[in-house]
Amino acid sequence: MQSRTFGRTGQKISEIGHGTWTMGSMWGPRDDKAALDSLIRSLELGVTFIDTAWVYGNGHSEELIAAAFKRTRKKVFVATKVPPKNFGWPARHRVPVEETFPPDHVINYTEKSLKNLRTDCVDLQQLHVWSDNWLEQPIWLEAVEKLKKEGKIRYFGVSINDHEPNSALKIVASGLIDSVQVIYNIFDQTPEEKLFPLCQKHNVAVIARVPFDEGSLTGTLTPDMQFHKEDWRKKYFTPDRLKETCARVEKLKFLIRGEVKTLPQAALKYCLSHPAVSTVIPGMRTIAHVEDDCAASDGKLLTAGELAELKKHAWPRNFYPTYG
Repeated sequence: MQSRTFGRTGQKISEIGHGTWTMGSMWGPRDDKAALDSLIRSLELGVTFIDTAWVYGNGHSEELIAAAFKRTRKKVFVATKVPPKNFGWPARHRVPVEETFPPDHVINYTEKSLKNLRTDCVDLQQLHVWSDNWLEQPIWLEAVEKLKKEGKIRYFGVSINDHEPNSALKIVASGLIDSVQVIYNIFDQTPEEKLFPLCQKHNVAVIARVPFDEGSLTGTLTPDMQFHKEDWRKKYFTPDRLKETCARVEKLKFLIRGEVKTLPQAALKYCLSHPAVSTVIPGMRTIAHVEDDCAASDGKLLTAGELAELKKHAWPRNFYPTYG
């Protein structure tokens, strides 16, 4: 497993992190044993960065992480997130910050996460949505400073709205955050335009999320696939969207060659090929997922020719449903 520096924190973390949304909620029936086994296996393979959030099962994924640490007697860098008080995803830019991240709310949910993770301090706390308009009244910063002073969080960052990488440019330049979490994959390459250069300039760490476009870039979806009734992707991949998505994914099979044995490995190597990326966090809820994904961290990235060819496959769109 290769490591990278997590921005200005100076912390060394694994370039493949473990994303835990899929084991917490909204992805069909939960399998806690498989999820716990996947966490343990990722720790065995050198993963030292785990990303979670309170909203992933109302603390359930956080509790699974704590259980994995207890089983392995090992702890690694953990990032979690505070849900917006109005539980609205994505952030509405005209909604005042008092309705999303007032200080008492940020502190309350950090305390919940600390309890779930069975720890006194979380490495990285993040706001789960963000709007640069909230810089005008940074009341959330009061909570961040208090939590840092009390030793309950080490670092602080924000998770950027789906497919809106430019909505966090001001806070990156402000010097107030240590990291951003953003959608970045073969289809959505937009963070490369403004966000990544700015993060490099200000030494802000980048957590690349959704590297598989909610599963399409694993190459396992089919045009006639039926999602489980509890899988939120029924709304994301409607029949027409799924058909077009599968057709576009089929054109990416040229990436499988030599040491790149699977499309997921190619998708992860794509993210890691940009120097701004500190870690990429695929959702991994089985041992098979972990072993295939971690194999992508072998020090070999996509070639310049492959990256140039992938520019033609950029597909800006937003299929996400609105919650809250």
